Amino acid sequence: MSKPKVFVTRILPDIGMEMLHQIAEIEVWPDRLPPPYEILLEKVKGKDGLLCLLTDKIDKNLLEISGSSLKVISQMAVGYDNIDIAAATTKRIPVGHTPGVLTDATADLTWALLMTASRRILEADKFTRSGEWKTWEPILLLGADISGATLGIVGCGRIGQAVARRAAGFGMRILYYNKQRLEPSLEESLGLGYREFDVLLAESDFITIHTSLSEDTYHLFSDAQFQRMKQNAILINTARGSIVDADALYRALTNGRISGAALDVTEPEPIPLDSPLLTLDNIIITPHIGSASRQTRDKMAMMAASNLAAGLKGEKLPDCVNPEVYG
Repeated sequence: MSKPKVFVTRILPDIGMEMLHQIAEIEVWPDRLPPPYEILLEKVKGKDGLLCLLTDKIDKNLLEISGSSLKVISQMAVGYDNIDIAAATTKRIPVGHTPGVLTDATADLTWALLMTASRRILEADKFTRSGEWKTWEPILLLGADISGATLGIVGCGRIGQAVARRAAGFGMRILYYNKQRLEPSLEESLGLGYREFDVLLAESDFITIHTSLSEDTYHLFSDAQFQRMKQNAILINTARGSIVDADALYRALTNGRISGAALDVTEPEPIPLDSPLLTLDNIIITPHIGSASRQTRDKMAMMAASNLAAGLKGEKLPDCVNPEVYG
């Protein structure tokens, strides 16, 4: 009996690829860059399964072109704003994702960015390598204290809560804003204080973003929001690039409206090399590496393969975005 046919839009960690070879006849896009949309349209035809990434546009048109053979879409990511979930549900195609597994890795990176920005680590490294380090100086590369500072968390789900637990070890005052307020017992256990969004902006020394991207959060941080923030504030974003208006952020950083920023996500991705943000010393930009630990990426690949395997067998996906397809 022939194996089901699957298109995989990028090379995955070895453990995931091994699982896929066991369950399906797979075709893998070999390049570092994602397959162009036109190629994706061709590759999905006649396939039983699709394993994709956030960089792949899975829209209604593609789902229509896929015909009746496509049984499952498995995405190796937590988010899925690149997929038309409504269209997939209409076609009764279950969509899998990989939630929970990258919580600690992303919280760790958030904390690394916060500390690096607060103590101006990259500037100090550049200063040393350039030969500018001549002696100990009382006012050289002064940064911001973390201990005792106020941290504002925008979006307090799994990752936001993991960041809060790390902040507690530094004796920080921790505030949060969420669309829905957390249970009082959880607030108490994490040492969280709830604030409305504008109030959080005004009170926080560090603000870290962990909300999802939606119509409500698109450019949630723009000129008006930067005006409400402290001048010594540092912004960290490891969620989605489009939550922050890049032009407004540039203005805020160059006008001294805020002190600094650290981004693991940008709008667009990758950030254009002519972006004015890349000319600034008071911003750190990493290439969307929030989940980039070996252990985490292995787990994500295995979860994506498990979702795919279940869908190909007609079983319920372990982590399904649209469980109503099983109605």
